[in-house]
Amino acid sequence: MTYSDDLLAAAKRIFWFGTPEEALEFPKRFLTYAMTYASDEDIEILRKYFTDDDFKATLDDPAPGIFDRSSWAKWNERYNRTPVPALPRRKIPGVDPATIPDFFPPKY
Repeated sequence: MTYSDDLLAAAKRIFWFGTPEEALEFPKRFLTYAMTYASDEDIEILRKYFTDDDFKATLDDPAPGIFDRSSWAKWNERYNRTPVPALPRRKIPGVDPATIPDFFPPKY
């Protein structure tokens, strides 16, 4: 697939550990990284290529283990999802999530 230069440049900044093409291969994973790490300028670039529905769909089913608490809260509040739901947790087959301690509890 062919991507614009500005989208590739933003993808390179956001997905620094892989190629921009690898980043864009899985849009939901890419948007999860973008919503966590992108600058405001990069988000403006992404808005040319992704809709609000794309961003909302990412909140509905984010790639696991990427969002931090502040980014999760920011994006949920941006789309009027209040109260902000609990931060998604990885699902480990055969492990009850209630038995996994929260090593990074929210700071109030």
